[in-house]
Order: sequence, then structure tokens, then C-alpha cells
Amino acid sequence: MLDREAGISGAEAQRGRLDALLRPRSIALVGASKKRNSVGSSMVRNVLQGGFDGEIHAVNPSYRTLYGYPCHPDLASLPGPVDLAVLSVPNRVLEQVVEEAIAHGVKALVIFASAEVEGDEGLRQRIADRARAAGVVICGANCMGFFNLDHGLHAFSALQPETMEKGGLTCIAQSGSLLQALVFNDERLRFNLAVSTGQELGATAADFMHHALDQPSTRAIALVLEAIRDPDRFVNALERARERDIPVIVLKLGKSAAGAAFALSHTGAIAGDTAVYEALFRRHGVISVRDLDELAATAMLLTAGRRAAPGGLSAILDSGGERQLIVDRAEDLGVPLAEIGAQTRDTLAATLDYGLTPVNPVDAWGTGRDFEAVFETCLSALMRDPATGIGMFVADLCDNLDLHDAYAGVCLSVARDSDKPLVLMTNFGAWSHRKLALRLARAGVAVLDGTTPSLRAVRHAMDYRDFRARAAGSGQPRPENPRASHWRELLAGRDAPLTEDEGYALLADYGIGTPAHRVAVTREEAIAAARDLGFPLVMKTAQPGILHKSDVGGVVLGLDSEDAVARAHDALAARLGPRVLLSAMVDGQAEMAFGLLRDAQFGSFVMVAFGGIWIELLRDSQLAMAPLGIDEARDMIGRLQLAPVLDGIRGAPPCDKAAVADALVRLGDLASDLGDVIAELDINPVLAGEGGITALDCLVVPVAAGGDGGTGHD
Repeated sequence: MLDREAGISGAEAQRGRLDALLRPRSIALVGASKKRNSVGSSMVRNVLQGGFDGEIHAVNPSYRTLYGYPCHPDLASLPGPVDLAVLSVPNRVLEQVVEEAIAHGVKALVIFASAEVEGDEGLRQRIADRARAAGVVICGANCMGFFNLDHGLHAFSALQPETMEKGGLTCIAQSGSLLQALVFNDERLRFNLAVSTGQELGATAADFMHHALDQPSTRAIALVLEAIRDPDRFVNALERARERDIPVIVLKLGKSAAGAAFALSHTGAIAGDTAVYEALFRRHGVISVRDLDELAATAMLLTAGRRAAPGGLSAILDSGGERQLIVDRAEDLGVPLAEIGAQTRDTLAATLDYGLTPVNPVDAWGTGRDFEAVFETCLSALMRDPATGIGMFVADLCDNLDLHDAYAGVCLSVARDSDKPLVLMTNFGAWSHRKLALRLARAGVAVLDGTTPSLRAVRHAMDYRDFRARAAGSGQPRPENPRASHWRELLAGRDAPLTEDEGYALLADYGIGTPAHRVAVTREEAIAAARDLGFPLVMKTAQPGILHKSDVGGVVLGLDSEDAVARAHDALAARLGPRVLLSAMVDGQAEMAFGLLRDAQFGSFVMVAFGGIWIELLRDSQLAMAPLGIDEARDMIGRLQLAPVLDGIRGAPPCDKAAVADALVRLGDLASDLGDVIAELDINPVLAGEGGITALDCLVVPVAAGGDGGTGHD
């Protein structure tokens, strides 16, 4: 369970913990080599190429000198202590070298090896425990190391072929290969820190996030994650990122069952529940992406220096076909196009060639007469329009075309006079515009490749803008329900599920609508209850131990007389037992389901779904962290595929969506108060109608009844 205060105090206490790893004054390169294409050679050459200005010691008994430096046979032979040892050694001697490093007083280690030896399942844990006991920080094992451009240290296992240009992007990846793909292949991504964390035997992704958040150079953090090993510290890092206005972009791996299995075999990490992670990310404004292209495009846009303004996307192009493409994809991806004002339309009409329409997106190529002035005037007008949040120039750049060089000049001129982000988007992702792209990127104009990843990046920038606006207007913390202590005591001492009438009482105490109902044991009590409630009625078995009544034929609908009640009671009593619950029939248009999910790492989550008895087939559900506000609840409902059903279809009246959202907020309050003592809470069906919502069935299983209190990731 998350402990926010512990996370905050822990962040302060551990500030500077990674300095010996990421900002050392001296380093030892163990396993240094001259062998071509070896890890030992790449390790040394990277350090030298990075310009590290501290002490450098090469360690390898096979050499006396290496790249102009003395080479020592082992760590014990070094002339003095070192802060960091980078280990390029095989698994068979890894534990021995770790012990030597600890004995020599090394404060931090980078371990490239996998820490796996056949027949020795405990190697990883022994190394982790030994380093922890000695106060030694580990990056790895099974990692590729890091680039810390703020400190001029490139402690990486693969040779970086060109000089890296420092920027404001921190990238932390549990996959070294995916990190290498980002770092080595696109100079528009400019890093201050790039880390391959591997198995995280010591420092975790959360630790590196906190370090990055302490650096003034950090403008955005990109994560490639299989799992989150330190949930409290990770969530605290997300909170710090929000406070500093540092966007966090995540590519979460292991979303499929097969992917999760590979995550476990790759780094020993359990990938976790995808819906839980997505709900966690939404709560904290984390930008969740689908692949590396989308991650890169989003990072380029969010590190370009300007945040999206209120409004939609305004675009200019030189092709009617490309205009159709961008409009189609923008609609598919939920990117709103700006509704430009009359003044902007007048400027466009006065500037464009005859036959071109003054609309957004603007196809500005007519005869080509004075095209630079035409494009600059039109794009400037679009950027000035109050409805424009982000501007875009669409052109499939090529370094060899004078036309595209002129387009780049237009973008640079317009960007200088605007405080809004301006993007140049290519529809085709081929890399044939390196010079123009770098020229624009260095001036703060992000060049994004590919229609879909580019528009997704624009959508993410707008979502992050909207998250910041919502976070700034967040309300005060909610008080605990006055009945919470009663229910906590009852649930903590109950070793069986609550009866349905107890479940109804719990929901009612939190303001969630339930039907009028009575419990009866005898035929006479059932008839008396029916008289009090009125007809028509529902009768359900209330025998202890029967959790899913429909599955055993334990529900009888439409009872419209005392005789019908008597017959129904006799039948249920004979098959299932005499205890029954009678409730009033309720009208409504849509069957929904609410639930509470308890995650072992991140706490309580609220679920909403469509389906009633079809919930498992439809799988149309959404999760949100508890507690939640009314805007989050509305957003959950809106993301459901069947959400239009609530607006009324085929002549049915619309449902009270405000009541649905209010009930979800109240369920979030219940989860926040009691989630740690509830293993399972299902409200299914919930009947929504024009008069509100009613919880028709409720199952509450306490942790003490045998539930584990949450899904586990690690």
C-alpha cells in the first residue's frame, strides 16, 4: 500500500544517494580491453569520448597500459579508493569482483553481466544483499550502463559512434536495447541522462527519476518499464514531477499475457495488471505511449521548450491530399482541430490564391507565387488565433530540396514571434532530412515523423496541458465517512462475506442508491415483507455462502401477488435454504457494474463497466485510483465503449449520467476508507435510468474471509 508521507520523507533522505554512481570523482573500468568490438573496449572508449574529468583507472591483468592509462591487475592494486567501478566481467567471476570492490571501498557499481550462473539461483540476491549491507549502489545487473551528459560520464557497454549533444530529456529504461535505439539513432533526442537499469538489484527506475528531478537541466522524463519495483518512491517521483512541471512519458512493456511472461524471464520482474498501471498513470498525468516512435515524437515535442496553449491544432500544408489525411487521422486519434476565428479567416482569404479555401487545416499552395510570404502570413495568422493551442506545418522534408529549406525558414520566422509550440510534421517516417530537422529542433521547432506518432504526440501534449489545468484546480482532501469506523471494525472481524442486506447498508452509508428491501426466513415473514414493500418484487436467496445467486437459480423476478411470493419462497427454501431477500423492482435503461480492486502495490481502485451478466464477455470497463473526483468519474464513464447507451438509444430516455458519476465518487470514498479490509467488492448489476442509479446486487468479501487484499505485481 502506498504511504505518501513515507515516500516524501524518503525522497528527502535519499537525495544525493546516486552521486557516487552518476557523479563520481573517480572510476575504475574493470575488464577494460583493446579487443575490437568487445564490451571492455567500448566501455573505455565511451568514457574517454564523453570527456570525464575525474580519475580513470583501467583494470585488467592482461595489460600494463591501455589507451594511454596505466592498467592495474585488480582493484586491490589501485593507488587509492574510487567512487565507481564499472564491471565488464563474466558471470563466473562476478561475485568475486563485487566482493573485491566492496573491500576496496568502492561506493557504486555498474554491472553489465546478467548475474546468472547455471545451478546458482541465488547469485543475484546475494550480490544485491551484499551491496546493500555495504551501502554500495548498483546499476544493473544485466544493464548497459548510462550516459550522464551533465557530468560528462558515458559508462555504457556499447560504443556510441558520434558525439552526443546535451539536452533536457532523461530516459530511464529497463531494456538496454530499447534505450540504445533511442540514444544512438536520432540526434533530435537530446539527453541530460540516459540509463539502462536492467534487473535493478540496487538503484531502481524511481531512484533515477528522483535524481533527474533534482537536476535543473531536466525538461521531461521518458520511461521504458517492465515493472515498478519501488511503488511508494515511484509515485512520490510522479508527484514531484507534477510539482516541477516535468512531463513523464511511459512505454509500459508486458501488457499482453505473453509479454508479461517474457518480462518475468528477462529481468525477473512481474509485469502487473495493465489496467491498474493505466489508471495510475492517468491519476498522475503520466503520458502512456504504445511504441518507441510515439515515445520519441512525444519527447521531442515536450522538450522543445513550449507548452500547448488552450485550444486545438492548426495546420498548414501544400497538398489537398495531405489535408484529407491529417483530418482523417486527427479524428481517429481524438486530436481537436482549432475552430479559427473570423479575423484569421479574413487574413487567410486575403492571402491565399484564388480557389483556395480559408479553413483549418490550410492548403496554402496555389500557383506558388510568393509562396514563402503566403505561408508565413497564413501560419502566423493561425498561430495568433486564440483557438490555436499547437501549430503545425506539414511537409515531407528532404535536405536536398530548396523548397523545403524555404519551408524551414518560414517555420523559424513564425516560431520566433509566437509563444506557442510549432511542429513540422512529415507524413512519411523515412530519415532524409537530418540537417533540416536538427536546424529546426535546435531552434525549438520539433520535427516529428509519421502521421500517426506525430498526431499522438500532439494529443499527448494537449492531454498534459489539460492535466496541469485540472491539477491546479484540485479540491481539498475528503473527510472520512462518519460510519467508516463501524464498518472497519465489522469487516476486520468477519471471516465470511457480508450478507446482501449488510452490503446494501454499507452502500447506503456512503450514499449509493439501493432498492427498498426486507429479509425473511419463513413464508409468513416473506408475505409480510411483500405487503410492506408493495408489488412487483424480486426475491433472491440470502443463504450464507451463496455468492453468485443467478448461477444457482437463486433469483425470482416479477412477483406480483402474495401467492406468488409464497410459492417462490417455498421453491427457494426447498432448493437453497429458507433465508431470502425481497426487494422492489426498479426501472432503468442500462445495466452497469461497479467494483473495488485492491492492488498490493498501489492501493484501491474503482471499476465501472457495462454488462450485468455479460460483463465478462463485453469486457468494457475502466479503472481509476481511489479516491476520485467528479471529473475523473465523468472521464471514466466517457471512455467506456458503450457510453452512448447512457444518452438514450432507439427512443429510450437518457440516463442520469451525473448520478452515475456521483455514485463512482462515493464508491471511491468507500474504497479510500475501507479498501485495506475489503478483498472484493462487486456491485452488479447497477441499474441506471433517468431517475438515477440503483445497486441491485452487492458482494462484499472481507480480507479476513480469505481474500489476499489485492493483486500482486512483485
